Amino acid sequence: MAKTTPLIDIHREAGARIVEFAGFMMPVQYSGLVDEHRTIRTSVGLFDVSHMGQIELTGAGAIQAGDRLVTNRVDKLHDGQVLYTPICYPDGGIVDDCLVYRIAADHALFVVNASNVDKDHRWIAEQTGDRCKVVNRSDDYALLALQGPRACDLLASITDDEVRSAPPFTFRRIRVGDIDCIASRTGYTGEDGFEISCAPAQAARLWAALMEAGAAHGIKPCGLGARDTLRLEVRLCLYGNDIDATTTPFEAGLGWTVKLKGEDFIGKEALRTQKKQGVARKLVCLEMRSRGIARHDHPICQPDADGSLGHQVGKVTSGTMSPTLNKAIAMGYVPLDLAEPSTPLVVDVRGKAVAAEVVAGPFYRRPGA
Repeated sequence: MAKTTPLIDIHREAGARIVEFAGFMMPVQYSGLVDEHRTIRTSVGLFDVSHMGQIELTGAGAIQAGDRLVTNRVDKLHDGQVLYTPICYPDGGIVDDCLVYRIAADHALFVVNASNVDKDHRWIAEQTGDRCKVVNRSDDYALLALQGPRACDLLASITDDEVRSAPPFTFRRIRVGDIDCIASRTGYTGEDGFEISCAPAQAARLWAALMEAGAAHGIKPCGLGARDTLRLEVRLCLYGNDIDATTTPFEAGLGWTVKLKGEDFIGKEALRTQKKQGVARKLVCLEMRSRGIARHDHPICQPDADGSLGHQVGKVTSGTMSPTLNKAIAMGYVPLDLAEPSTPLVVDVRGKAVAAEVVAGPFYRRPGA
């Protein structure tokens, strides 16, 4: 039976379309995907992301254990900082991608994908051994994502704590009324914003406070549909689509998260070898040049001279019609010799050859970013 978040009644009362996602009943849209997407790009929207997993490492060896688990440098974080990083298997394949919060010298929190919580908890516990205590705290937190260019003004209006000066990828404890929260300047949309956690029993009150204060800023509740199109426009990977156990950070364009000069981590030798030898394939951005929307698993082909499908060279991992750009966009893995921008390709969209072109990502950058 699918789980629910503490806000499910609010979503239903608001008329959200509810679907099962990652084992949870979640709102996929309210006013409509395009409307919600454009609201995030122009003003501010609010997501329920309480389905995300939260795994806690505590004890004297917590930071060192966390550092060994991921490709990036947890040991370089200061208290109050957040790090994006993959977790890898020994062969370099990706267990998951996550955010790591350094709460204290003996306390780290991994925020992981909802579909991977149980798997990640087992993996982290197995790999850390007795170095620290590992606890799945996912049921102990609700998580709301306030995203958009007006998000900071909104949050600042309902707390006496300083949030405007918070740099990206940092977090601080704040109070909204009498609700204790942790506000992290992070998100999955390409816009400014905060991910705000609180006790599940306080989630409905926090949602209401944000929605009430946000009315002056044009706030709208937003669902997972808009979250997916927003992240694709800024080339953020989705686990299970763009990255998984068969892909490596270097293939996925996440080489910047792999710190080979640091301490040992799981998968380091395999990734060192891959970097030295070079990758055989690469995750690329595609813009459709004729009518048709590429979707997950559609074949990517190298076209014949007449523009027909030719032979398959890869598959689409994510694809949509971009509400910001008003054009169809996609990502997918192709051989390295076909990964350069301006390379012409075609996507097999239900038997139709849809012309596409490799472009440099991301598809969208927010003004001033």
